Amino acid sequence: MDRFSRPGPRRLVPLVAVAAAAALALTGCSSGHGGKKAEQAAANASAGKANTPRMTVALVTHQAPGDTFWDTVRKGAEAAAAKDNIKLVYSADPNAGNQANLVQNAVDQKVDGIAVTLAKPDAMRSVLGRAERAGIPVVGLNSGLADWKKLGLTEFFGQDESVAGEAFGDKLNTTGAKKVVCVIHEQGNVGLTQRCDGVRKTFKGTTETLYVNGTDMPSVRATITAKLKQDTAIDTVVTLGAPFAATAAQSVGDAGGKAKVATFDLNKDLVKAVQNGSVEFAVDQQPYLQGYLAVDSLWLYKYNGNYSGGGVQPVLTGPAFVDRSNVDKVAGFAAKGTR
Repeated sequence: MDRFSRPGPRRLVPLVAVAAAAALALTGCSSGHGGKKAEQAAANASAGKANTPRMTVALVTHQAPGDTFWDTVRKGAEAAAAKDNIKLVYSADPNAGNQANLVQNAVDQKVDGIAVTLAKPDAMRSVLGRAERAGIPVVGLNSGLADWKKLGLTEFFGQDESVAGEAFGDKLNTTGAKKVVCVIHEQGNVGLTQRCDGVRKTFKGTTETLYVNGTDMPSVRATITAKLKQDTAIDTVVTLGAPFAATAAQSVGDAGGKAKVATFDLNKDLVKAVQNGSVEFAVDQQPYLQGYLAVDSLWLYKYNGNYSGGGVQPVLTGPAFVDRSNVDKVAGFAAKGTR
């Protein structure tokens, strides 16, 4: 089966059903060809570890140096790789051209599958076409929900950033916020723009956008501080990544103001910040799950011809809110680096 062939007409199924099907595939499936190999694969899957021939998967993201969000994505990918007898090759670069070169390296190495983020989808178009011509299946994760099918990817695992932003705006309406500044730490990243646009759509107060250089945290701190001093009406700083929330909290102190901080994304330090009240709440898109499902899906595709979401719908991993009401339940997992 090539990466674009599809089984006959099929109905879209709920994500719960997709998850159930995947679980069945892992715990007791046999291939359509039957025979001893299928029986062995089924028995092995039920034992929780694959004995299928070792395959190589490249995970290529737009991680910036120091962004711990991607450590959680990688842990999920590594867990799936260990279970599925996969050699995982991880690489990252926040520069879109450099990221495309990393994908090209994976194509040149003739890997068995590629999982890639699409923060700047247009920059990835050519190299993904080359992966297609080389017969290498590619799945998307985290960013690129609006573009994955147009770029020929087989599956996508992540959050609808527009929906997440709108939910964030609704949440802000319950906190008494009147004026917020949405801090974009990577200009040109479509997912980050969608988040701020979503907030602006549903938040009943005023929303401004502030661009910062996310690769220079002292500069981020100084820029937010200056904005808060310049506009004392800002009562909430919205950041788009957990490390930036901690920096924004420092900026609030530097500015001598009383603005609150709320953020997208989660890590163990952010969980502590929600617990102690320095951050109001966070949207969790479950990055561990994104990494895990992306890698696992390539194994399922190769050895059982499966398409999560039927190959036509994304598998959504968020949004979910973490605040004072539920943060203690999440804290144990965050301490292990998996939430």
